[in-house]
Amino acid sequence: MNSLRYAVLALSLVLGLTSVALAEVVLHRGNSKEPDTLDPHRAAGVWENEIIGDMFLGLTTEAANGDIVPGSAESWTISEDGLVYTFTLREGLFWSDGVPVTASDFVFGMRRIMDPVTAARYASLLFPIKNARAINTGKMNPDEIGVVALNPKTVEITLESPVPFFTQLLAHYTTYPIPQHAFAVHGEDWVKAGRMVTNGAYVLQEWVTNSHVKVSKNPKFYDAANVAIDTVFYYPIEDSRTGLKMFETGELDTNLMTEGFPSTMLDEVTQRLPGEARVVPSLGNRFLPMNTSKPPFDDKRVRKAVSMLVDREIINDRIVAVGARSAYAFVPPEMANHQAGAQVDFVSMAMPERVAEAKRLLSEAGYSEDNPLRFELSYRGSYDNTRRLSAVAAMLRRAGVVAEIAAYDSRISYSKMDQGDYEMGDGGWHADYNDPYNFLYLLLCDSGPMNWAKYCNPDFDMLVNEAAVTLDLEKRAQLMSQAEQIMLDDHPVIMLDYASNRILVSNRIQGFIDNISNAHRTRYLSFIDE
Repeated sequence: MNSLRYAVLALSLVLGLTSVALAEVVLHRGNSKEPDTLDPHRAAGVWENEIIGDMFLGLTTEAANGDIVPGSAESWTISEDGLVYTFTLREGLFWSDGVPVTASDFVFGMRRIMDPVTAARYASLLFPIKNARAINTGKMNPDEIGVVALNPKTVEITLESPVPFFTQLLAHYTTYPIPQHAFAVHGEDWVKAGRMVTNGAYVLQEWVTNSHVKVSKNPKFYDAANVAIDTVFYYPIEDSRTGLKMFETGELDTNLMTEGFPSTMLDEVTQRLPGEARVVPSLGNRFLPMNTSKPPFDDKRVRKAVSMLVDREIINDRIVAVGARSAYAFVPPEMANHQAGAQVDFVSMAMPERVAEAKRLLSEAGYSEDNPLRFELSYRGSYDNTRRLSAVAAMLRRAGVVAEIAAYDSRISYSKMDQGDYEMGDGGWHADYNDPYNFLYLLLCDSGPMNWAKYCNPDFDMLVNEAAVTLDLEKRAQLMSQAEQIMLDDHPVIMLDYASNRILVSNRIQGFIDNISNAHRTRYLSFIDE
C-alpha cells in the first residue's frame, strides 16, 4: 500500500511539474485601434505594424532597443556606388507551415506591392528601388523591378540612387516577404486565420473584429527557442481611460498606444504606477492637414492665417500637458541626417501680432464678420484629441473663424483624408525609419493618399528628389532643409507638436527597452516570474 501511495504521489508530482512546465505564457497588449488589414502590403497604420511585425520578418529588423539589425538576412554587401545590395539569407528559414523561405518570396513580395492592382497605400515608400515608381504608375511591368533572386539564398536589390537609410527601410512591413505558395492557393484570402502562413515569431490564430487579434508562437521561426511568450492578444483600445483601467485591473500587460493614459492624469498615474507609466520621446509629430485642393484651403493666405491663430504653447503646456514640444517645423529635430533651421515665418511674432496679421490675411481673402471663414475640422475622437481640438476651435473663434469640430472613428478619419473628402483634418506621423525623407515624402506630388493635404509644389519635389540622390550627407541635409522651408512657407499643414508616447508596461515584463521609435517586438519580451 505504501509503495502504491508513493507511486501515485510521485506520478502526481510529475504531472504537476509537467503542467507547470507547459503552462501557456500569454501577453495582453493594448493596441490603440482596430486593424483594417493584416496584409503587409495593404496596411498603413502603426497599430497594424504592431501585429504584422510580430508575425513577419524582413531582411532587416528592429532589435529590442529599436536599432536596425539583421533579420531574415544574416549579412549583406553594398556596391561601391551604393546602388546594389546583396543579401544572404539565414540558414533554417521556414514559413509556419514548414515550407522553406527563399529569396523568391522576397522578390514576389516586392513585385506584388508595387503592382498597381494591389493598390498599396504605402507603395511610394519603396520608390527608391529601381523601376518601382514606373511599375506603380503602370508604366512598367512588376517583373521589371530591381529585385532578383540570384539563388534560393541570395536577394539582390538595385536602387535608382543611393539611399543612406535603405537597411532601415527594409525592416518596414512593406518589404516583408509574402508566401507565394499560399498566395497561389488562396489568392487575396491568404491573410485569413487558418490560411495565413508567416515567417516571423508568431502566426495568426483568430481575429474577432472590435474585440481582439490572437497570435501564437511559430515553432518554425528560426529563433523560436528564444521566444518566451506563447500567445499574444492585441486589443483595439482608442480611449486612454479605458486602457488605463484595463491595465490597472490586470487585463492588459502593456498599453503602447501613443496616448496610453490620459494627459490630465500624468502626475497621478506616474506616482501610482512607478516604473510602469512612462513618457518616452518619439520620432513623430502631430499636425492638422488642410485640403489644399479645394476651398477654403486652396488659398495660401487662408491656410497661413488659420495656422497663425493656433497657440501651440497653450495647447501643449496647459491643455494637454504631457511634455510634448510645440512644433513650428515638420521634421522632428532629433532626426538623423537632418539640418535644423526650417520653420514657419511667424514663429518670432507675439500672439497679438499674429492675430492682427491673420485677420488682415483673412480680410484680403474675402472673409469678414458678415462673411466668416467656416469649415469642418474632422478629427480622431480620442479623449485628448477632443480637448486639444476644442481648444483650437476656441482660439479660431476669437478671431471670427468658425471651425465646426466633428469626431470620427480613426479609420473613418484617415479614410476621409486619404480620399480628400475633408476640409481640415487631424493627422500624426511616426517615423518608419530615421531620416527626414520619411516625413518630407508625405508631401510630394506623387505620394498618393498619404499626402493628406493634397499639396503639390514642383520646387519642393525637385529639392527632395535631388537630396535623395546626393551622397554627401551634409549637402543632402541642406537640400532637405531647403525643401522643408518651401513647404512650410506654403502652409499646407498646421504643426502642433513633436510627439511623445505615454505608455504602460507591467513591472513583470523584462526585455522592454524604451526607444525613440517605440518599436517593441514581442519576441524580445518575457515575464520575470515565468
